Amino acid sequence: MISGAPAAIIDAASAIAAASNPKICSQIFRKTLASFDLNTFACGQVDLLVRERNVFYAIDWPETWRKFYLSAGVLERDPLLDALKRRRKPFTWSELRSARAIVPIGSEALRLAAEHGWTEGLAVPIPHGKNRCGLVSLAGPRGPIGEAEKSLLAILSLSFYERQRSFAPDHGFPIAPIGLSKREIDCLRLIAHGATDREVGRTLGISVETAHEYFEKAKKKLRVSTRAEAVAIAISCAIISV
Repeated sequence: MISGAPAAIIDAASAIAAASNPKICSQIFRKTLASFDLNTFACGQVDLLVRERNVFYAIDWPETWRKFYLSAGVLERDPLLDALKRRRKPFTWSELRSARAIVPIGSEALRLAAEHGWTEGLAVPIPHGKNRCGLVSLAGPRGPIGEAEKSLLAILSLSFYERQRSFAPDHGFPIAPIGLSKREIDCLRLIAHGATDREVGRTLGISVETAHEYFEKAKKKLRVSTRAEAVAIAISCAIISV
């Protein structure tokens, strides 16, 4: 743990809250995590019922792990996401192992992470109602994270999550949220502000039929059946703002 940690965490959290863009926000976060021997992180929002609606706000993983995690089905094996169904307070990888709370497929995910040098991690849940949960996930080549460190990292992670989430609607996402294209997000944003298909088409310079098609594709990706549901989920995930 860094010397003078509580004051340093407060200063870092304040700097994160004042950051002018996602890149600066992540730089401050990364520098502070290094003092705890943590060297990688990601944050986003998890849908506990429909994983296809998970959204990333920031990813700071090596490119090899990022590609592997997103393309090889590791998302479905991530023991942290499974643990969120039962845990709403910060928890470490060591705690999951000690409680034997990891199913075999989750143990495989942690083994793969260890191959990338990450031997310990911390998950910081941020509840968003019954079935949605914000998550900041940290990892590094270190031993168990103590309770004092966990508390400090939770404070820092909450500040980071809220700031990155606030950036998302205007600055975009590290990967397409829920697979939505820019045009589909544009349609969602306009419809959230009360626009009709005709008005969406006029604003975006496309036909009414094309505007309608974009929105129908967005609904399908969001796995909803009505406009109201689509807008509600998009706002909840910070895909759009109103």
